[in-house]
Amino acid sequence: MEQTVIIVKPDAVSAHHIGAIVSRFEEAGFKMVAGKYIYLTQELLTTWYAHHASKPFFPELVAFMTETPVFASVWEGEGVIARVRQLCGPTDSTKALKGTIRGDFGTDIQRNAVHASENSDAAKKEIGLLFKKTEIIS
Repeated sequence: MEQTVIIVKPDAVSAHHIGAIVSRFEEAGFKMVAGKYIYLTQELLTTWYAHHASKPFFPELVAFMTETPVFASVWEGEGVIARVRQLCGPTDSTKALKGTIRGDFGTDIQRNAVHASENSDAAKKEIGLLFKKTEIIS
């Protein structure tokens, strides 16, 4: 069964949107198999965003992602990666349609409410960075 990571980011955590966001994925028929509040560290974010680490916006990205704990979760289902990305909408919330998570809860390209794995390789990496195997109840 395909799995993906979804992170409710600090902007949506602070605005108390975790339940509303989680319910969108449940209503789409996906199953949460792991979930927890976690403080992301600079070390974890440097590994996670290795492709951005040398870019000028990286310190701002780290500062944002460490503002509050995030709600990290693993979801599974048929076609979950592609469908979750559709439900989220484009990364830039200003370009996201209403009815998508980013269109309804995000405000810009960074404060866009959620992270969702790009593909199966990213999902496997992200699951390994955030969860122990014993934390995933599949």
